Amino acid sequence: MTDTGVNAPGRRLSYVGFALVVIGYLAVIKGVGFVAGSAWDLDDGLYTTEDVILGMWLPLGAALVYTYAIAAWLGWLRPVLHDDKPVQRWVWAVPVIFVVCIAMAIDYADLADKTLGFVLALLVATQLVGWGEEGMFRGIGVVTLRSHGLTEGKVALWSSVVFGAVHISNALTGELRSALPQAVAVSFAGYFFYLIRRASGGNAVNSVIHGLFDFSILTGSAILVDQGAYLGSVAAILAYLVVGVLLVVRRRHIEPAQA
Repeated sequence: MTDTGVNAPGRRLSYVGFALVVIGYLAVIKGVGFVAGSAWDLDDGLYTTEDVILGMWLPLGAALVYTYAIAAWLGWLRPVLHDDKPVQRWVWAVPVIFVVCIAMAIDYADLADKTLGFVLALLVATQLVGWGEEGMFRGIGVVTLRSHGLTEGKVALWSSVVFGAVHISNALTGELRSALPQAVAVSFAGYFFYLIRRASGGNAVNSVIHGLFDFSILTGSAILVDQGAYLGSVAAILAYLVVGVLLVVRRRHIEPAQA
Protein backbone atom coordinates (compact mmCIF):
# COMPACT_ATOMS: atom_id res chain seq x y z
CA MET A 1 0.00 0.00 0.00
CA THR A 2 1.35 3.40 -0.92
CA ASP A 3 1.73 6.00 1.78
CA THR A 4 2.50 9.02 -0.37
CA GLY A 5 -0.52 9.28 -2.60
CA VAL A 6 -4.19 10.22 -2.42
CA ASN A 7 -4.78 7.59 0.26
CA ALA A 8 -1.94 8.74 2.49
CA PRO A 9 -2.62 7.96 6.17
CA GLY A 10 -3.01 10.68 8.75
CA ARG A 11 -4.77 14.02 8.56
CA ARG A 12 -5.67 15.68 5.28
CA LEU A 13 -4.23 19.14 4.59
CA SER A 14 -6.09 21.57 2.33
CA TYR A 15 -4.29 24.02 0.07
CA VAL A 16 -5.21 26.83 2.46
CA GLY A 17 -3.95 24.72 5.34
CA PHE A 18 -0.63 24.18 3.57
CA ALA A 19 -0.37 27.91 2.89
CA LEU A 20 -0.86 28.59 6.60
CA VAL A 21 1.78 25.99 7.48
CA VAL A 22 4.25 27.70 5.12
CA ILE A 23 3.42 31.13 6.56
CA GLY A 24 4.06 29.70 10.02
CA TYR A 25 7.41 28.36 8.80
CA LEU A 26 8.41 31.81 7.55
CA ALA A 27 7.19 33.43 10.76
CA VAL A 28 9.38 31.11 12.83
CA ILE A 29 12.50 31.85 10.77
CA LYS A 30 11.96 35.60 10.57
CA GLY A 31 10.72 35.93 14.14
CA VAL A 32 13.47 33.92 15.82
CA GLY A 33 16.06 35.55 13.55
CA PHE A 34 14.84 39.02 14.52
CA VAL A 35 14.89 38.20 18.22
CA ALA A 36 18.38 36.68 17.99
CA GLY A 37 19.71 39.64 16.04
CA SER A 38 18.22 42.12 18.51
CA ALA A 39 19.28 40.24 21.63
CA TRP A 40 22.89 39.69 20.63
CA ASP A 41 23.48 42.59 18.22
CA LEU A 42 24.86 40.27 15.54
CA ASP A 43 27.08 41.49 12.74
CA ASP A 44 25.56 41.90 9.28
CA GLY A 45 27.34 38.83 7.97
CA LEU A 46 28.72 35.39 8.88
CA TYR A 47 32.14 36.48 10.04
CA THR A 48 32.38 34.67 13.37
CA THR A 49 31.32 31.33 14.78
CA GLU A 50 28.98 33.21 17.11
CA ASP A 51 27.33 34.90 14.11
CA VAL A 52 26.65 31.52 12.56
CA ILE A 53 25.38 29.83 15.72
CA LEU A 54 23.15 32.67 16.92
CA GLY A 55 22.16 34.06 13.54
CA MET A 56 21.61 30.77 11.69
CA TRP A 57 21.36 27.84 14.10
CA LEU A 58 18.62 29.42 16.22
CA PRO A 59 16.11 30.44 13.50
CA LEU A 60 16.88 27.54 11.18
CA GLY A 61 16.86 25.02 14.02
CA ALA A 62 13.51 26.35 15.22
CA ALA A 63 12.13 26.09 11.66
CA LEU A 64 13.39 22.51 11.37
CA VAL A 65 11.69 21.52 14.63
CA TYR A 66 8.51 23.27 13.45
CA THR A 67 8.57 21.43 10.11
CA TYR A 68 8.87 17.94 11.55
CA ALA A 69 6.49 18.72 14.41
CA ILE A 70 3.87 19.59 11.79
CA ALA A 71 4.69 16.41 9.85
CA ALA A 72 4.32 14.35 13.03
CA TRP A 73 1.03 16.07 13.94
CA LEU A 74 -0.32 15.30 10.46
CA GLY A 75 0.81 11.69 10.78
CA TRP A 76 3.03 12.16 7.74
CA LEU A 77 6.52 11.40 8.99
CA ARG A 78 6.87 8.33 6.79
CA PRO A 79 5.64 9.87 3.49
CA VAL A 80 7.63 13.03 4.20
CA LEU A 81 10.84 11.05 4.71
CA HIS A 82 10.23 8.27 2.16
CA ASP A 83 9.17 8.38 -1.49
CA ASP A 84 7.67 5.38 -3.26
CA LYS A 85 7.42 6.94 -6.74
CA PRO A 86 10.67 5.98 -8.48
CA VAL A 87 12.12 7.48 -11.63
CA GLN A 88 14.36 5.95 -14.27
CA ARG A 89 17.86 5.11 -13.13
CA TRP A 90 19.60 7.78 -15.24
CA VAL A 91 18.04 10.51 -13.06
CA TRP A 92 20.79 9.71 -10.53
CA ALA A 93 22.89 11.90 -12.84
CA VAL A 94 21.20 14.93 -11.24
CA PRO A 95 22.64 14.48 -7.72
CA VAL A 96 25.99 13.37 -9.16
CA ILE A 97 26.26 16.58 -11.20
CA PHE A 98 25.33 18.65 -8.16
CA VAL A 99 27.94 16.95 -5.95
CA VAL A 100 30.68 17.55 -8.53
CA CYS A 101 29.73 21.21 -8.94
CA ILE A 102 29.52 21.70 -5.17
CA ALA A 103 33.06 20.37 -4.79
CA MET A 104 34.19 22.87 -7.43
CA ALA A 105 32.23 25.80 -5.95
CA ILE A 106 33.53 25.62 -2.36
CA ASP A 107 35.99 28.43 -1.67
CA TYR A 108 38.67 26.36 0.07
CA ALA A 109 41.19 29.22 0.25
CA ASP A 110 38.87 31.55 2.16
CA LEU A 111 37.71 28.69 4.38
CA ALA A 112 41.35 28.12 5.30
CA ASP A 113 41.36 31.62 6.83
CA LYS A 114 38.61 30.57 9.25
CA THR A 115 38.80 28.33 12.30
CA LEU A 116 37.74 24.69 12.22
CA GLY A 117 34.94 25.59 14.62
CA PHE A 118 33.58 28.15 12.17
CA VAL A 119 33.68 25.70 9.26
CA LEU A 120 31.85 23.03 11.25
CA ALA A 121 29.30 25.58 12.50
CA LEU A 122 28.60 26.71 8.93
CA LEU A 123 28.26 23.10 7.76
CA VAL A 124 25.70 22.43 10.49
CA ALA A 125 23.85 25.66 9.70
CA THR A 126 23.53 24.88 6.01
CA GLN A 127 22.37 21.35 6.79
CA LEU A 128 19.65 22.92 8.93
CA VAL A 129 18.64 24.88 5.82
CA GLY A 130 18.65 21.76 3.66
CA TRP A 131 16.71 19.52 6.02
CA GLY A 132 14.24 22.26 6.97
CA GLU A 133 13.41 23.46 3.46
CA GLU A 134 13.34 19.96 1.96
CA GLY A 135 11.16 18.75 4.82
CA MET A 136 8.72 21.60 4.25
CA PHE A 137 8.58 21.80 0.45
CA ARG A 138 9.70 18.42 -0.91
CA GLY A 139 8.23 16.70 2.13
CA ILE A 140 5.01 18.28 3.41
CA GLY A 141 4.45 20.18 0.16
CA VAL A 142 4.81 17.14 -2.10
CA VAL A 143 2.64 14.95 0.14
CA THR A 144 -0.05 17.65 0.28
CA LEU A 145 -0.19 17.98 -3.51
CA ARG A 146 -0.21 14.23 -4.02
CA SER A 147 -3.01 13.82 -1.49
CA HIS A 148 -5.17 16.05 -3.71
CA GLY A 149 -4.67 13.69 -6.65
CA LEU A 150 -2.34 15.84 -8.76
CA THR A 151 -0.17 14.18 -11.38
CA GLU A 152 3.54 14.02 -10.62
CA GLY A 153 4.17 16.68 -13.27
CA LYS A 154 1.90 19.11 -11.42
CA VAL A 155 3.31 18.07 -8.04
CA ALA A 156 6.80 18.90 -9.33
CA LEU A 157 5.63 22.20 -10.85
CA TRP A 158 3.62 23.59 -7.97
CA SER A 159 5.90 22.44 -5.15
CA SER A 160 8.77 24.18 -6.98
CA VAL A 161 6.76 27.36 -7.66
CA VAL A 162 5.75 27.62 -4.00
CA PHE A 163 9.36 27.05 -2.96
CA GLY A 164 10.52 29.87 -5.22
CA ALA A 165 7.71 32.23 -4.23
CA VAL A 166 8.55 31.85 -0.55
CA HIS A 167 12.00 33.25 -1.25
CA ILE A 168 10.45 36.53 -2.39
CA SER A 169 10.15 37.12 1.36
CA ASN A 170 13.85 38.01 1.13
CA ALA A 171 12.66 41.31 -0.35
CA LEU A 172 11.65 42.25 3.19
CA THR A 173 15.33 42.50 4.11
CA GLY A 174 16.77 43.39 0.70
CA GLU A 175 15.86 44.67 -2.73
CA LEU A 176 12.90 43.31 -4.66
CA ARG A 177 14.96 43.40 -7.84
CA SER A 178 17.34 40.80 -6.46
CA ALA A 179 14.61 38.77 -4.70
CA LEU A 180 12.62 38.08 -7.87
CA PRO A 181 15.49 36.52 -9.90
CA GLN A 182 16.42 34.53 -6.80
CA ALA A 183 12.87 33.21 -6.57
CA VAL A 184 13.00 32.03 -10.20
CA ALA A 185 16.38 30.35 -9.70
CA VAL A 186 15.17 28.72 -6.49
CA SER A 187 12.11 27.33 -8.31
CA PHE A 188 14.40 25.52 -10.75
CA ALA A 189 16.49 24.24 -7.83
CA GLY A 190 13.28 23.00 -6.22
CA TYR A 191 12.54 20.87 -9.26
CA PHE A 192 16.05 19.43 -9.24
CA PHE A 193 15.76 18.56 -5.54
CA TYR A 194 12.34 16.99 -6.20
CA LEU A 195 13.94 14.67 -8.76
CA ILE A 196 16.72 13.79 -6.31
CA ARG A 197 14.05 12.90 -3.74
CA ARG A 198 12.37 10.53 -6.17
CA ALA A 199 15.61 9.04 -7.50
CA SER A 200 16.88 8.29 -3.99
CA GLY A 201 13.53 7.12 -2.65
CA GLY A 202 13.48 9.53 0.27
CA ASN A 203 14.09 13.02 1.59
CA ALA A 204 17.63 12.55 2.93
CA VAL A 205 19.90 12.77 -0.13
CA ASN A 206 18.20 15.91 -1.45
CA SER A 207 18.37 17.49 2.03
CA VAL A 208 22.11 16.84 2.38
CA ILE A 209 22.88 18.05 -1.16
CA HIS A 210 20.71 21.14 -0.65
CA GLY A 211 22.67 22.01 2.49
CA LEU A 212 26.04 21.43 0.81
CA PHE A 213 24.98 23.54 -2.18
CA ASP A 214 24.17 26.46 0.14
CA PHE A 215 27.44 25.86 2.00
CA SER A 216 29.42 26.14 -1.25
CA ILE A 217 27.71 29.41 -2.16
CA LEU A 218 28.22 30.97 1.27
CA THR A 219 31.91 30.04 1.38
CA GLY A 220 32.49 32.12 -1.74
CA SER A 221 30.43 35.14 -0.77
CA ALA A 222 29.71 35.70 2.91
CA ILE A 223 32.40 34.51 5.32
CA LEU A 224 35.03 37.26 5.13
CA VAL A 225 34.80 41.03 5.50
CA ASP A 226 35.04 42.65 2.05
CA GLN A 227 35.24 39.19 0.48
CA GLY A 228 36.06 39.30 -3.22
CA ALA A 229 34.23 37.36 -5.90
CA TYR A 230 35.23 33.71 -6.08
CA LEU A 231 35.59 32.36 -9.60
CA GLY A 232 34.72 28.84 -8.52
CA SER A 233 31.20 30.00 -7.64
CA VAL A 234 30.46 29.77 -11.35
CA ALA A 235 30.26 26.01 -10.78
CA ALA A 236 26.99 26.56 -8.92
CA ILE A 237 25.53 28.19 -12.03
CA LEU A 238 27.04 25.40 -14.10
CA ALA A 239 25.07 22.84 -12.09
CA TYR A 240 21.82 24.54 -13.11
CA LEU A 241 22.84 24.71 -16.76
CA VAL A 242 24.12 21.14 -17.10
CA VAL A 243 21.17 19.61 -15.25
CA GLY A 244 18.73 21.85 -17.12
CA VAL A 245 20.05 20.79 -20.53
CA LEU A 246 20.09 17.13 -19.47
CA LEU A 247 16.46 17.28 -18.34
CA VAL A 248 15.31 19.04 -21.50
CA VAL A 249 16.91 16.30 -23.59
CA ARG A 250 15.63 13.46 -21.39
CA ARG A 251 12.34 15.02 -20.27
CA ARG A 252 10.25 12.21 -21.79
CA HIS A 253 12.27 9.52 -20.03
CA ILE A 254 11.94 10.53 -16.37
CA GLU A 255 8.99 8.40 -15.33
CA PRO A 256 9.53 4.61 -15.10
CA ALA A 257 9.21 2.82 -18.43
CA GLN A 258 5.74 1.35 -18.88
CA ALA A 259 5.40 -2.36 -19.53
